[in-house]
Amino acid sequence: MADKKKHAAPAAIADINVTPMVDVMLVMLIIFMVITPMLSKGVSVDLVKTQHPISMQAADKSDAIVCAITRDGKTYLNTTQMAPEDLPAKVKDMLTNRLDKTVFVKADSRARYERVVDVVDNLRAAGVDQLGLLTEQMQEGGKPKPDAAPAAAPPAGQ
Repeated sequence: MADKKKHAAPAAIADINVTPMVDVMLVMLIIFMVITPMLSKGVSVDLVKTQHPISMQAADKSDAIVCAITRDGKTYLNTTQMAPEDLPAKVKDMLTNRLDKTVFVKADSRARYERVVDVVDNLRAAGVDQLGLLTEQMQEGGKPKPDAAPAAAPPAGQ
């Protein structure tokens, strides 16, 4: 009988093993840290600062058409770089079968005004009904709020 006690199965451990869960959570954290910067819509520019912008939540939608003008004068349609004269054809294609024919323009605060006007003229030639000019909200001290949502000047044509 003493022989049977030596070969008995070890007692069951009732503790929860959290190591696999921690491993999975760390992998997910790393994946989200890598992917999050890629989720930003369009090209990053230093927006013009205004005191009384109008909030434009439609600019954050996944299907929003955003045209960006960088400091060095490059023009982007969403994330694709192109010449301003090529915008009308591409934007016309994007606006077909859409009820909302709004295009948002975000220009770097140091971009040449001539380039911004050129882009707006080309967007109007494409049949854009509404133009939203994206800006940033200023704080009381004259500095932009760090977490300001996209805002806009009143849409052109109103």
